[in-house]
Amino acid sequence: MPRTPIMGAGGIVVRGGPRPLIALVQRSKDDAWVLPKGKLKRKEAPIVAAEREVVEETGYRVEIHDYLGAISYKVGRKLKLVEFWRMQALGKTGRRPTDDIKAVQWLPLEAAIKQLELPLEQLFLRNVGPRVLGVAAPVAAPSAARPPAAAPPAVAPAPDAARLPAIVVAEEGRRSFLQVILDAFTFRRRSRA
Repeated sequence: MPRTPIMGAGGIVVRGGPRPLIALVQRSKDDAWVLPKGKLKRKEAPIVAAEREVVEETGYRVEIHDYLGAISYKVGRKLKLVEFWRMQALGKTGRRPTDDIKAVQWLPLEAAIKQLELPLEQLFLRNVGPRVLGVAAPVAAPSAARPPAAAPPAVAPAPDAARLPAIVVAEEGRRSFLQVILDAFTFRRRSRA
């Protein structure tokens, strides 16, 4: 029987201005630069968890905009599914992040992509970054990692698709379609019991 995935949520947080910047956080446990995200609490809605985790990890209050999509990967023997929303930082300064975050860094899109430790997060940000910033053209990428011109939602191609987990880029909207799928999965499992 398949295991229930670990659910997580986070945000691509933008600080406005003439040159918009994207927030990355550095984890204390391994010094890796990642997108702000974390696990859902029991019975917590993904969008609520995304806001809570981003505020805790960046120290900034945020305004939530559209749903961007999700990434999935293995953590030990379990699947982890992390959903992301586009967010706008409110204010020019934030409070101190939680203890599991060593630092917060605000970078332009291309620099943020390069700074990210996880290739899956790099690919996800490359796919959604132009939409997050309101840019029409995608950021230049190696041709093997460039997404097809097909309309979203789409699973982004990877240089070695067999080795990288799934990325789902969603059309604009606030509702998480993955939550609908998980609810259907949970209902199916309950009805078999």
